[in-house]
Amino acid sequence: MASYDDVLQYLSSLDYPADKADVVREAEREGAPPDVLRALRALPPVDYANGTEVARSAGIEAAPEAGPARRAAQAREPHTRVSQHLRRI
Repeated sequence: MASYDDVLQYLSSLDYPADKADVVREAEREGAPPDVLRALRALPPVDYANGTEVARSAGIEAAPEAGPARRAAQAREPHTRVSQHLRRI
């Protein structure tokens, strides 16, 4: 399975915004392995603003080492960078 870093590595020289065809073409040009190409060919046909958006759209998580329990715990933690008007009073 393709990893987040794999996808970004093969798209490092791509100019954004880019559509699906541009993303796949760039990965092929850079010599991406079959698992990366398979993930990119399955992308929805939309314009992508950056590599992170491509990876997320391909269903590849940025931090796969963080399991569901850790992500749930992070979601419950108070957000210190929330605007004042959005904080609980």
